[in-house]
Amino acid sequence: MKITDSIKYIGVDDHEIDLFEGQFDVPNGMAYNSYIIIDEKIAVMDSVDAHFGEQWLSNLKNELSDRKPDYLVVQHMEMDHSANIKKFAESYPEAKIVSSKMAFVMMKSYFGTDFADRQLVVAEGSKLELGKHTLNFIAAPNVHWPEVIFTYESSEKVLFSADAFGKFGANDYDDPEGWACEARRYYFGIVGKFGANVQAVLKKAAALEINTLAPLHGPVLSGDDAKESLRLYDIWSSYGVETEGVCVLYTSVYGNTKQAAEKFAEILKVKGCPKVAISDLAREDTYECVEDAFRYGKLVLATTTYNGSVFPIMREFIEHLTERGYQNRKIGFIENGSWAPMAAKNMATMFESCKNLTFCESKATIKIAMNEETNAQLEKLAEEILK
Repeated sequence: MKITDSIKYIGVDDHEIDLFEGQFDVPNGMAYNSYIIIDEKIAVMDSVDAHFGEQWLSNLKNELSDRKPDYLVVQHMEMDHSANIKKFAESYPEAKIVSSKMAFVMMKSYFGTDFADRQLVVAEGSKLELGKHTLNFIAAPNVHWPEVIFTYESSEKVLFSADAFGKFGANDYDDPEGWACEARRYYFGIVGKFGANVQAVLKKAAALEINTLAPLHGPVLSGDDAKESLRLYDIWSSYGVETEGVCVLYTSVYGNTKQAAEKFAEILKVKGCPKVAISDLAREDTYECVEDAFRYGKLVLATTTYNGSVFPIMREFIEHLTERGYQNRKIGFIENGSWAPMAAKNMATMFESCKNLTFCESKATIKIAMNEETNAQLEKLAEEILK
């Protein structure tokens, strides 16, 4: 993959992985991106996962020809990007390691050395001249680790953005759904808690002329694709509404709550709801559901009372939302309870730490099975959620 005449791709694709970070299903693999900038001096941008060290060093050597790198820029110390720093240092003993102060502390923990005699510590506003190319460093703490830096190459207007603007999937997989689908699941699964930090670095990026985004995962984005990615990141990180519609998520033990959720979705469609996204939390990928809950401005949760509280899968799902700072949404509840329905009240309580949520006064309560009263409650809830 060629970025420009002077900036080349030397990353790798991983088709052996089943779960990214031990939890995210990645059926289409994962990309670990690394780049090289060739000028009077040569800078390598990040390394790759431990399993692909030799392949990465081979890719690097092929681009170097007979030259040697002067710098390894470490933007992010998460192990899928930092694992081969020591191998690089051993292969190129004259090269400097460029990173934030906190990253070098992490290197000491990881490798037993912080490369003290080869350190080049950079911070917000630091510059590194390579010749025609200039690296401008931007502090990006907690996007999504505290040591992160971005790097803006000002001559060709390329922003090396660490994990920001990344997505699930190997780069040799031609995703028919485009960048946004798996980038959205990636963002809300991994970065979602840190919206305020993403907003802060987006404000810095707004002052730059950016032709190309070069993230550590997923495709390099240029032109209109880069602009669209920046636009979506602004929506996602400000907890805005990307798509008008209602997200309906349910759990069901014997099928009656499922029946109610599906009936409710039908009612919404009849009433003209532009989009209804409905999923069974027990059977759908959890992070696909997290993605939908953040994508739409309105959320309806349907579940059973369980041990006097909330069905476990629903409880765990709500925790996924609250730990990611769920906010700026309207929420409705459908509950089932054979003798003492308590799910709606308990679900509402679980959102107490969240900001700017509006709860529907109407709710639908099922006592084992649906009836005419349940249908009337669903109609009323649909009217309120659509207001």
